[in-house]
Order: sequence, then structure tokens, then C-alpha cells
Amino acid sequence: MAKQYVCDMTSGNETSLLLRFSLPMLVGNIFQQFYNMVDSIIVGNYVGKNALAAVGMTSGLNFLYFSLCNGFATGAGVLMSQYFGQKNEKRVRDAIGNSVYLMLAMGLLVSLVSVLCSRPILVLLNTPEEIFEDALLYTRIVCGGVISVVLYNGIAAMLRALGDSKTPLVFLIIASILNVIGDLVFVLNFNLGVAGVAIATILAQTLSALGCIIYAVLKNPYFRLTKENFRPDRQLLRTCLKLGIPFGAQGSLIAFSCVALQSIINQFGADVIAAFTATSRIEQLVQQPYTSLGMAVATFSAQNLGAGNVERVQRGYRKSTMLVVVFSLIMMTMMFLWGSNFIRLFVDDEAVVAIGGRAVRITSLFYIPLGMIYIARSLLNGAGDSLFAFVSGIAEVVGRIGFSILLCAIPVLGYWAVWYITGLTWLITGLTCIARYAQGKWKKIALVG
Repeated sequence: MAKQYVCDMTSGNETSLLLRFSLPMLVGNIFQQFYNMVDSIIVGNYVGKNALAAVGMTSGLNFLYFSLCNGFATGAGVLMSQYFGQKNEKRVRDAIGNSVYLMLAMGLLVSLVSVLCSRPILVLLNTPEEIFEDALLYTRIVCGGVISVVLYNGIAAMLRALGDSKTPLVFLIIASILNVIGDLVFVLNFNLGVAGVAIATILAQTLSALGCIIYAVLKNPYFRLTKENFRPDRQLLRTCLKLGIPFGAQGSLIAFSCVALQSIINQFGADVIAAFTATSRIEQLVQQPYTSLGMAVATFSAQNLGAGNVERVQRGYRKSTMLVVVFSLIMMTMMFLWGSNFIRLFVDDEAVVAIGGRAVRITSLFYIPLGMIYIARSLLNGAGDSLFAFVSGIAEVVGRIGFSILLCAIPVLGYWAVWYITGLTWLITGLTCIARYAQGKWKKIALVG
């Protein structure tokens, strides 16, 4: 049943399955980053570097809000994948129905709190006066639309849990095109500045979410739910909370560490903030293959652990590691050769380009451990290792804050410390994830029985 719209990853060549599952997500993630990049390119070139800095400095803060909600989608996806691997179709549908309550409740709560707290949080982050009002306006508009982001990410996580990585791709492409059109209309035609960028993003996410939901209900039989599937199930809700809270905390801790780092960056002025914004956009693009492969590994491990096949999960981990190493070396080479050219896509200010060009060469040295964060962490998430999800988030907080204290105290490093902090944080977090995998405790975790 429903085989046309799902992918059973419990049999077949591991590398082939992982790549075939990853490719649509990679294309979708690149499109998602594409419209994030378009925001930055249009703002940087047509509104100004201060506006670019304002949009960029809120990225970590917005990620913090989104992570609080998306953890529940991730948890529900893991549970669904394990039930799917166990061939228990009824429990898959029950998990879909019950997870809706949690995601909607968190989406509405976070949207309200984030809008109300935007100003005091930006003050705490030492936001420079020249970009404060733009940053506040952008944050409030984007946070007001959190529910749209939650709906899309939730339905996409559920589809991926069943092995369908293509449907989210289609609607991400649509959202990307709509976002570009919205940017051009609201920024260039109506001169709305950062507000126009925020409005375009939220409208695109809303339409993408609605389209994805409608298509899933019409085409995927697993989403044709009855009243029984929506009946609150204490066991399912408890398990979703058991997974969702640590997963949400993981993302929130990571976002918190990024926000803390942003407060340090803000002290160096608009040029460094703009350079960091540009390098962050480039790094987000570089990370998309890691992200996509990690999502594939999460579904792969969850389905196979649901089926009781531990050895197959281990083989998938080894093959994914090889893919990470090859891609990382290629991207490192590109950053050393053309890093400054990539920065010029976002801003034409030569001072910002000079800073950003050197900065991406620094962080590219740490791409391999960055990739391993996604592989090892995703495998553990797929196993339902919710305790480590929280520990992993703490590792990033300790890394960013700890290295900030150490490196910023070295005068000769100056603002370059910012990018060394980023790279070294990737290193210790990657090693932490690999060590947890090597311990093997994930083999004994069973969410479904």
C-alpha cells in the first residue's frame, strides 16, 4: 500500500539508496538557500550594507525560534520511520495525527513570544544602532510567520520519514521562485527594504506549506487520516515529546550559541557583520550536501533499526563518511581558489570582500568535521538517541562560547577570531558525535516494539 509514494530503505544497495534519497533533498535545500541568498544579494546591492547586516544578524535568532518548533517534527518523523520499518501502517497514521497537535501548539506559542520579545533580545545582543530598527522590523515579520515555517517543515519531515524526498522538493522550488518574485516586487518596485524581503519570504513559505499539505493528502494514502488517527494517544504523544523536546533543545542550543557569537560579532561594526553574513550564506550553501545526506541517513537508520538491521545501519554510516570526505576536499579547494569571488555575489564593498574572502578560507579547513556532525548526529537521531541530541547541542554552546572567551582574548587575532571560533566549534562537535556513535549505545535503543 502507498508504495508509489514511499521508499523502503531496508533493502537494496546502501550507497545508491542514500544518494537517490539525498538528491531531491539536496536540490530542495539548495533552492531554499538560493532564496535566502537572493534576500542577501538584493538587500546588499539595492538597499545597502547596513540592511544586509541587519538581515544577517537575525539569522541565528530566527533559527532559535524555528528550532523550538521543528524538534517535534523531527521526533515525529523518527517515530514514523521506525513504525514504517516495522511495517505497522496504522501506527504511522496515528503518529501523523497526534504530531499535528504538538506542532500547531508550539508554532502559535513561539510566534507570539518571539514577536513580543524581539526588541529586548536585540538590545541584549548589542545590536549596533545603525542597523537596530531594520533588524527589529525583519525579525518581527519573520517571527510572525513562524506557523507557516512549522507547517511546511512538519509535513516535509513526515514525507521524508516515509522515504518521499521528492514532494517537498517540488514545493520548495515553487517557494523559491515566488520568493524571488516577491523580493523584486516588494524591494525594487515598492521600496519596502528589509520589510519587503521578510514579507516575500513568509508569503512563499505559506504557499509552499499549503501546497505540500494538500498534495500529501491527495496523493499519499498514509495521509488520508480518519477521526481515529486524530484521537489523542498518550503513548504516542509521550514518545513524541520524549524525542521532540531534546531535538528542539538541540536546535535551540545551537541557535543560542550562534546568537551568542553574533553578539560578539556586533562589537566589530557593520563591515565585519556584513562579511560574516556573506560567509554564513556561503557556508549554508556548502552545508546543503551534508544536510541532505544527513536527512537520508536519519531515515535510513530509523527504518532499518525499526526492522532490526543494525549491521546495515553501520554500512550506511561508513559509506556516508566516504562521501563527506570527498565533497569536503573539493569545496575546500574551491574556497581557497575563488572565495573572494563568492563574497562579491553578496556585496561590492571592497573592505567587506577582503574580510569575507579570507574568512571562508579559514572555515573551509574544518569542512570534514562539519560534515561528520550531520552524518553521526543524524544516525543517532534516527535511532531515537534523544539524550545525545541534547548533549550535542550543549557541545556547540560550549564550543562557541568557550572559544569566544579564549580567542577573543588574543589581540593579534582581532575579528578573525570569529571564524576560528566557528571552525573549532565544528571540530569539537564533530568529534563528540563520532565518539557517541563509536560507543554503540544507539544499537540498543528501541522506540517501537
